[in-house]
Amino acid sequence: MLLPGRFPERAYLWVWITTTAVDLALVIALWAGFDSQGGVQYEQRVRWIPGAGVSYHVGVDGLSLPLVALTCVLFLAVAVYSLRETSGVRPYVCLFLFLQTASLGLFVALDLILFFVFFDLSIVGMFFVIAGWGHGERARAAALKFFLYTFIGSLALLLGFIGLYLAADPHTFDIVDLTRANPLAGHGVHASLVLLAIGVGLAVKTPTVPFHTWLPPAHTEAPAAGSAILAAVLLKMGTYGFVRIAMPLLPGSWRHYALAIVIVGVFSVVYGALVALAQTDFKRMIAYTSVNHMGYIILAVGAAGALAGTDAQARSLAVTGAVTQMVSHGLVTGALFLLAGVLYDRGQTYEIDAYSGLAAHAPRFAAATGVAAFASLGIPGFSGFIAEFQIFTGSLASQAIATAIAVTGILITAALFLRALRAMLLGAPRLPPSVHTTGFGDLKGREAVSSIGLLALALLIGIAPRWLLDVIEPASRTVTDLVAR
Repeated sequence: MLLPGRFPERAYLWVWITTTAVDLALVIALWAGFDSQGGVQYEQRVRWIPGAGVSYHVGVDGLSLPLVALTCVLFLAVAVYSLRETSGVRPYVCLFLFLQTASLGLFVALDLILFFVFFDLSIVGMFFVIAGWGHGERARAAALKFFLYTFIGSLALLLGFIGLYLAADPHTFDIVDLTRANPLAGHGVHASLVLLAIGVGLAVKTPTVPFHTWLPPAHTEAPAAGSAILAAVLLKMGTYGFVRIAMPLLPGSWRHYALAIVIVGVFSVVYGALVALAQTDFKRMIAYTSVNHMGYIILAVGAAGALAGTDAQARSLAVTGAVTQMVSHGLVTGALFLLAGVLYDRGQTYEIDAYSGLAAHAPRFAAATGVAAFASLGIPGFSGFIAEFQIFTGSLASQAIATAIAVTGILITAALFLRALRAMLLGAPRLPPSVHTTGFGDLKGREAVSSIGLLALALLIGIAPRWLLDVIEPASRTVTDLVAR
């Protein structure tokens, strides 16, 4: 924003790429010095609004560090992908830098009000990205729906935070202090209402059924870069909130309503997959698979609250799988949305039936899309398999029937991706009228670096997950111990 207006537009993009690359390098250095057994680290705590018990309190542990790293990776990939952007480059870059700040702030926040501030700021940033760089008038309508849904959800979240604050003695919004105090232990109705408010606010952001209806239009009408960040980073704010706030701060209520949470998760898994199967729009289909994948996370965290018929190891495994799924979904679905952007850039439509035989025109695009699709359905060798294996193994002990039903989501996801790949990539070549004169160009350098880079990281986690799991597992055990107290 401080650069002179006469700067060439490409210079803004390179400033963005440089900034995100430095951010990622700093996170790699932070990861290298992180002690997985050390709890919350790199803490900073400064008095902010002391009369209300609010502080600027930040730090990372095994739950937040993987999501901080995911955020930096995704924003760097999107910055490289956006080298093609020519419309309003300066505000476009500023908005994405603003979104990255809000996202990183939320994942390191250890104060409820600080968490809420970054939660709301992310809504504002994404609203302008969708409305300003989406697909015409429909994008503005989708942006408004996104804003209203998620803002109302954030108000419910704030009510829940105030309920926790009032129950604490002394009053505080500090997450670490509230976790230690467990202020709502034994407060049946009060604790249930607070969990309901926080749960609704986080469920809208996740989103779970029936709070998901803002997601498909927002994804479909957003630019590819916006869709990638929305799916890969912003949706994780909801699921992260469950493991960071709802589970450790309201353990009694979480255990009491564990079965209801599991049912919501399973319903989201199956419903998201079935509705995705019915889509004819490629990008909308990917959007509904996000509802499906977020459902697995809700299943896992719900099963981690069911103490009967299970042990601490199984519950810890479920939470570890949930966090790994957040990382995996971010990488794979982020790549899928960037590839969907390539499809729209060439053909000006996401309709699956408008394309056929793309493997003949664009073999690199076809190969990357095929790999991303198989990674999304959890094929062994990719991060999705590691995550889903842990979720199903950890959930099976206490929620056998629900887990068995959720496994069918994988079969439906396989069917919908294979149907789309067969229609678009194989068969006699067919292209939309808009590309008959120019042809369907293959992946360009920036498109390949951004999308294939994300898939390569998903492959690395799938083959050698230990470096990630060593960070997540101790924090997962801490969460399940807090839920069981």
